[in-house]
Order: sequence, then structure tokens, then C-alpha cells
Amino acid sequence: MRPSTQSSGNDALALLNPPGLYDPAPNGYSHLALIAAGSRLVFVAGQGGESEDGQLSPDFATQVRQAFANLRIALTAAGADVGDVAKLTVLIVDHREERLAVLSNEVKRVWEGRMAPTCSLIPVPRLALDAMLFEVEAVAVLPA
Repeated sequence: MRPSTQSSGNDALALLNPPGLYDPAPNGYSHLALIAAGSRLVFVAGQGGESEDGQLSPDFATQVRQAFANLRIALTAAGADVGDVAKLTVLIVDHREERLAVLSNEVKRVWEGRMAPTCSLIPVPRLALDAMLFEVEAVAVLPA
């Protein structure tokens, strides 16, 4: 397998899937994020699936979509976009493979054919609010 590498377009971040590791793209992530020296880091707190008025849908897929919409709002406030994200951490209540498929499809939709960032998925028994089923936090990279 040839390595796949993609720049985020800002010269501060490159994503890499080296030979010898399986292709993680179908699951919506990359193995490595290389960050240029002197880059600025943006840390985005965990974003849940709450609407602006604090409402949570009982539907997992709806929460995932809203959480990524919330992530984009936070990134935009910092002058970043999803293409600048080096690392995601995802928390899923009652994780199972069907939920992984929902997450993977949403990451593919949001990243629009670009390589997805690195990602760790952590199954959890619950999140901050009883109705929360999903949370995503991010680290983005911007040029110095």
C-alpha cells in the first residue's frame, strides 16, 4: 500500500497513512497528523448535539450531525475550518458498530472527500447530560 498524505491547505498540517498500517479512511480517520513547528493550536471543547437553544434530539444520528455543525461554528470563531483539524476525540454512549457507521458517514460528509483527521473513539456509559449520546472535541492547527 502506498502512503496517503494530504496537506490541509495551510502548510501547518499534513495527514498521513503510512505503509504497514491498514487504511483507516473507511472508518473516517487518519493515522498521523504532522504539525509544522511554530503553528498555532486551537483546542475546541467537546461539542454535543445540542441546538442553539439547548435542545437534544433523542436520535443518535441527529445528535452527531448537530455536534459536527457546532464544531464548525466553534472552528469558524477561531478562524479555522474542518480542514485545519488535526485530532478529534469522540465520546459515544452505548457504542456499537451501527453508531460507528453513523460517525464514519458524517465525518466523510463533513470532510467532503479530504482526508479525515486523526481520531480516538471512546465508548462511555454516559455524558454530561442524561440525553447526550455523542460528543466531539477537536484540536485544529493554524499557521503561525
